[in-house]
Amino acid sequence: MNTLVIVESPTKAKTIGKFLGKNYTVESSFGHVRDLPKSTMGIDIEGGTFEPTYTVSTDKSKHVKKLKDLAKKADTIIFATDEDREGEAISWHLAHILKIKPEKAERIVFHEITKQAIEKAIQHPRHIDIQLVDAQQARRVLDRIVGYELSPFLWKKVARGLSAGRVQSVAVRLTVEREREIRAFIPEEYWTLEGLFQNEQTSFPDPLSAKLHAIDGTSLKKLDIKEKQQMDTILADLKDASYCITNIEQKSTKRTPPPPFITSSLQQAGNNVYGFSAKQTMRLAQQLYEGINIGGTDGQVGLITYMRTDSTNVSEKFLTEARAFVLNTYGNMYTVSSPRVYAKKTKGAQEAHEAIRPTDPARTPESIKAYLDDHQYKAYSLIWKRAIATQMADARLNKTAVDITAKRYIFRATGQTCTFTGWLALYPDMIKHEMLPELSHRQTLLCTALKPEQHATKPPARYSDATLVKALEERGIGRPSTYAPTIGTIEARNYVERLEDKRLKPTDIAMVVTDLLVNHFADIIDYDFTALMEQNLDDIAEGKKDWQPIISTFYHPFHENLLKKETELTREDALKIREVGVDPKSGKPVFARIGR
Repeated sequence: MNTLVIVESPTKAKTIGKFLGKNYTVESSFGHVRDLPKSTMGIDIEGGTFEPTYTVSTDKSKHVKKLKDLAKKADTIIFATDEDREGEAISWHLAHILKIKPEKAERIVFHEITKQAIEKAIQHPRHIDIQLVDAQQARRVLDRIVGYELSPFLWKKVARGLSAGRVQSVAVRLTVEREREIRAFIPEEYWTLEGLFQNEQTSFPDPLSAKLHAIDGTSLKKLDIKEKQQMDTILADLKDASYCITNIEQKSTKRTPPPPFITSSLQQAGNNVYGFSAKQTMRLAQQLYEGINIGGTDGQVGLITYMRTDSTNVSEKFLTEARAFVLNTYGNMYTVSSPRVYAKKTKGAQEAHEAIRPTDPARTPESIKAYLDDHQYKAYSLIWKRAIATQMADARLNKTAVDITAKRYIFRATGQTCTFTGWLALYPDMIKHEMLPELSHRQTLLCTALKPEQHATKPPARYSDATLVKALEERGIGRPSTYAPTIGTIEARNYVERLEDKRLKPTDIAMVVTDLLVNHFADIIDYDFTALMEQNLDDIAEGKKDWQPIISTFYHPFHENLLKKETELTREDALKIREVGVDPKSGKPVFARIGR
């Protein structure tokens, strides 16, 4: 009996093929085999059904013939694409091409590509989940309508080659608004005062540093001391003052490990720690998921679970294995008494996946470093540490605050010691010891120096991949599968440029297009509207709503407004003179008009 198993990628096919016997043929579809046509809308708008018409692209026709030939020779066909909306849609398209009814198709799903997971999945096939397919189809149709109708409008009114997208344009808007905040920012002066203190009898090894914390019993805010004159008055008042410790407060605190990675937090960590773009992080994670040859008896094996997820759940098997690893490696004190679980972070989490974790806790980054390239090793280390830390004991810290009073002024010195590393044993660089000397209440101190310092407030930073992903996630815009492609798209289409510090700066054309969309297509670029549409897609995936009415409700007012704006809005209106920046020499604003 011959069984054909179809997956999306050749690497995934190679890894799974190793786990199955000679009666199985594992073949890759090389991603989507059908899509909307490139030259026409491909959606039944006139009939009001919004049904898409799919075509097999020319470059896939030869491979589709190969899949059909393999299917004819097979007794059973199993679809083993990823368990998310995109993966479900790929299986659905394959079923149509191979003339298999989706409700009768054999579909297997798994969160990791390991022998045990694949064998278990083979024993428990299901049918294609048409609700997930509908959600993916609705997203594709929505995006096609917006792109196909709005982009030509931008060509006429602004410049050829521009594009608009339902999520892409909102991401651009975020970068534009941040850029305008930066340009409008006016720095404010403020001052801080540091005091250096010594014991009057036996000198401390190092002077004790304390910051001016309160005046007349009121804690200072950042901008309370606004100018040098205020600081000079304070310094004059403190001349020849005596200093005494009036309060010592000690407290024990604990630090709990953060939850295991989901897609957005992995992309943020990859960017913050190693400077990886969101796209780069996802490419590395996909390589680790689909399988790496690590030699020995393991050979080609998936090293992490599926990387597109917004769930923080992990399997019972992992919890047991991770706790056993911690016990054997670090000892009983470092092991949690019962498995630590985390509440779901994101509302409307669409995927039924686990968090991103290693498939084998005992497979440490160092043990497989020789089989990974530098970037793969960094990505795996991030994921492995974060997941193992979740099953380690809390770190315990002692924190001390010492108040030093002179007249009506209170200086505060703070210290911290780590009394038990717990999960921070995996992150030694995060352990900060700020030791204070032995001090006692009512002890008098000698002030050896007062060091005033002038500062200026800074404008908000431009978005990085990490902060843009976070901003999209916080607003409920996009989902695990869309963050990285969205950033990649706005960069490729010249709406943002990546600066030397890897921050994203919107281009002049981004400013023009955003203004036009905000003023004339408010819904398309509205944060709440876009988030609501994402929620509608989630509801479709859960079977709570049908997809066609969602599309219809969106399309008709959108299309009517577009027709209205085509006649009302002239190219001159769209390209009116606008401020593009400030002349660094004169400090005066610079104005420009976008030309043809």
